[in-house]
Amino acid sequence: MLRNNSGFTFIEIMIVVLIISLLVAVVGPRLIGQSYDAKKTAAQQQIANFETALKLFKIDNGFYPSTDQGLEALIDEPDTGREPKNYREGGYLDKRQLPLDPWKGPYIYISPGINGDFDIISYGADGREGGEGEDADINNWDIGK
Repeated sequence: MLRNNSGFTFIEIMIVVLIISLLVAVVGPRLIGQSYDAKKTAAQQQIANFETALKLFKIDNGFYPSTDQGLEALIDEPDTGREPKNYREGGYLDKRQLPLDPWKGPYIYISPGINGDFDIISYGADGREGGEGEDADINNWDIGK
């Protein structure tokens, strides 16, 4: 009587596990790096959108929103501080909502800014000022450099 042993041997399973481990070790870091690059690009694009909206706000009203009014002034007409006289109906951002940065943190807005008329900053992956690599800040004065 012959036995039909179907299945995988321990050696065959170990070879497959080894191959999968090697693939993960080689491909994994590349995918993680691309994820950060995509988030950084998204933050830079959003900051550029804020800059455009802020410039339109200034064209209409003659000034940039103050730090206290914040980026919220782009979606709702400010009722504190200097009041805009020609606020655009519907605000200055298309979706009428203030997005978070790609790491789910708020954008920081300072006006007048230290580096220009206004500063817009994302604190990156760690959500804290400063940092390097994925934790590096992304801001409007460094975009394009």
